[in-house]
Amino acid sequence: MFSFRSFHPLRVRRGARRPLPYFLEGLCAGFPSPADDYLDESIDLNDLLIRNQPATFLWRVDGHSMREAGIFHGDLLVVDRSLAPADGDIVVVIVNGERSLKRLQIRKGQLTLSFENKDYPEGLALHEGDEIEIWGVVRCSIHWHRAGG
Repeated sequence: MFSFRSFHPLRVRRGARRPLPYFLEGLCAGFPSPADDYLDESIDLNDLLIRNQPATFLWRVDGHSMREAGIFHGDLLVVDRSLAPADGDIVVVIVNGERSLKRLQIRKGQLTLSFENKDYPEGLALHEGDEIEIWGVVRCSIHWHRAGG
């Protein structure tokens, strides 16, 4: 089962701006290319990751049910409550009082909440009368590549 470490998400607060160097040239992840090695501008990660600050929260992932979606245990999610959920979104959903992270699918007016892990059931079994609240839409995840984050 998928869970979150704490009951309350972290609220995003704006502080002093801290622009970071930003290369406009793409970074080759295959064979080397003759790209220019110079900085083109700077970027503030708050501006990149957060569109609606009062409605944006951070959640730490605790579990493995979304690994095929590229969301792993320990990742940090940027969740926006102001976004209208759409087919294909990854959402924080509350079903009968329990929070979870699922892929939202809407087909012919039917709502499906799916795991993204082949070792899990295909989707969450929903029944008539279940209380379902889509709490927020995941805008992005931050995945650590070095131990300790």
